[in-house]
Amino acid sequence: MQIKPDIIAAIATPPGRGGVGIVRISGKNLTSLAQTILGGLPEPRKARLSRFLDTGGQIIDQGIALYFPAPHSYTGEDVLELQGHGGPAIMNLLLSQCLACGARLAEPGEFTLRAYLNNKIDLLQAESVSNLIQASTSEAVRCAVRSLQGVFSHAINELVQSLTTLRMLIEATLDFPEEEIEGLYDTEIRARLGTISEQLARVMSSAVRGNLLQEGISVVLIGEPNVGKSSLLNQLVEDDVAIVTEIPGTTRDSIQKTIAIAGVPIHVIDTAGLRETTDIVEQKGIERTQAAVRNADIRIHLIDGSRRLADDTSQSALAAFSIDKPHITVINKIDLLDAQPRMVVSDNHVEIHLSARTGAGIDMLREQILKTAGWQTNQTEEGLFMARQRHLESLHTAQQHINAAWTYSENESNWELLAEELRIAQEALSSITGRFTADDLLGKIFSEFCIGK
Repeated sequence: MQIKPDIIAAIATPPGRGGVGIVRISGKNLTSLAQTILGGLPEPRKARLSRFLDTGGQIIDQGIALYFPAPHSYTGEDVLELQGHGGPAIMNLLLSQCLACGARLAEPGEFTLRAYLNNKIDLLQAESVSNLIQASTSEAVRCAVRSLQGVFSHAINELVQSLTTLRMLIEATLDFPEEEIEGLYDTEIRARLGTISEQLARVMSSAVRGNLLQEGISVVLIGEPNVGKSSLLNQLVEDDVAIVTEIPGTTRDSIQKTIAIAGVPIHVIDTAGLRETTDIVEQKGIERTQAAVRNADIRIHLIDGSRRLADDTSQSALAAFSIDKPHITVINKIDLLDAQPRMVVSDNHVEIHLSARTGAGIDMLREQILKTAGWQTNQTEEGLFMARQRHLESLHTAQQHINAAWTYSENESNWELLAEELRIAQEALSSITGRFTADDLLGKIFSEFCIGK
């Protein structure tokens, strides 16, 4: 992907009214534009109180002008920021004047795209900018900042360098078999591969946990009518977001709320009760319940503890379609039995006894949701990487080919295959930082950014 040679401009602050609004301009040689709007370029990296003028010399606004000459700017190009009053009409007038002076409206993420193409940041850091803006918890913010500072990139680059060194030694042996490559034996190759595999496992562990901070965990509450799903939702979100009545079938559509548990976003979905019904509206709600179950990361199956398992029709309703999801069984209404909250674990199945009405046992459920998703509350967030799904897929691909390389390392006659597996693993890792990335993928990544960034 090539950098377009034109000048781009956009409003860099959110829509609406505010005390300050910013129009950002980036490109080569902003002298003419600055002359028309400001009467000349400000001194580099020094704030200057300026009048913002239109082509007729009339004042649009008064504010601060900042100029960052290339290459010492966010995009690596000349960058001019006009900080005026944050009214929509003022900002649109100022932007229109920039466009009249030869700039064009920036595409979503184009400023950051230019920073990437000008080698100011790598692709991981560029994506971290978007992640930072979209972060919904303080832990996610800190994780995104670490990735923006290059922590994730450094870990990937170390892996790539280790693979490059091993590939160099193996391919030198293959190309010059008559020469002795000191120290390169089967055992040495396996030792190096073992070190790389351990490095990759640590990176994957941090990336998976960081992905939970980025994407969150989707949790669906299921069960037959009147088992307490809506009451449980209200307890989890600590608010009365769902209507609770004694009438079965009160919830006829899915209700979703996002909460944070230990800094991890949890998307909780309350669903219509599963049962046989002739009510058309309720049937639609049950269809949506089934769709929510298929799309969720974790399902929580509620059972009325006062009736226990004697008449749980939701079991047969769930059996109507395939479910291969982690799940937690919740035995609700222990307050009616005068029982205490507890957790029973057997054969990798977790059963939590609680009261959605009183809140007894809710903290136990919160902890189990995180544990089921792979998040350990006793682990520190330091070193986590804000990873996206594409990063996890590339790490998984690299791991598969390193495992294949291990198989080929045992016999020198297979070293050509070994070298090829290492090459594919290296390319998979390099795609994370953008060393090997198709233009269509770049277009998709940056189209998710907001305009002005």
